[in-house]
Amino acid sequence: MKRSRLSYDEWKCIISKELSGKRVKEDFFEGYIGLIKILQVSEAQRWEVHGEEITVCDKGLKWLTILPQNEYYCITAMMDEKNNVLVWYIDMIAGQGEDADGMPWFDDLYLDLIVFPTGEIVVDDRDELEEALRQKDITREQYDLALRTADELREGLLKDVDSLQKYTAACERCI
Repeated sequence: MKRSRLSYDEWKCIISKELSGKRVKEDFFEGYIGLIKILQVSEAQRWEVHGEEITVCDKGLKWLTILPQNEYYCITAMMDEKNNVLVWYIDMIAGQGEDADGMPWFDDLYLDLIVFPTGEIVVDDRDELEEALRQKDITREQYDLALRTADELREGLLKDVDSLQKYTAACERCI
């Protein structure tokens, strides 16, 4: 299982970025919210999902990271310069914590949901989840947790893209 820091240092294409973030306790949210402003990249990163190409990492883009406390997912809203969400990328996670330097992290459970502004939801990396279970990189309980969390998100927070958009904007205002 991979541990991911919310500084996203594994994105080697990012040459320069501004990081900000903080713990938040509001009526609608409790957890960590971070913002990365991408200042310079060696090469723009594009994903092809369902035949559509999306630029997810390039100069001027922003990533709003929403890590709710006591939940098993982390949302990254990838936004353009005008704060329009290009795509939400949601990692299913086994746990979360904070490094000695104060940077939050999560243990990635492989399974991801990609949500488009149209409301379309794509399940990503299900094959990696299956392989992790076969290879005993994760337990049956962690496998079930990933699937259950994805189902709960689809039936809850992700069911109405307008509500997701408002939730994202409210989180961004907390930074």
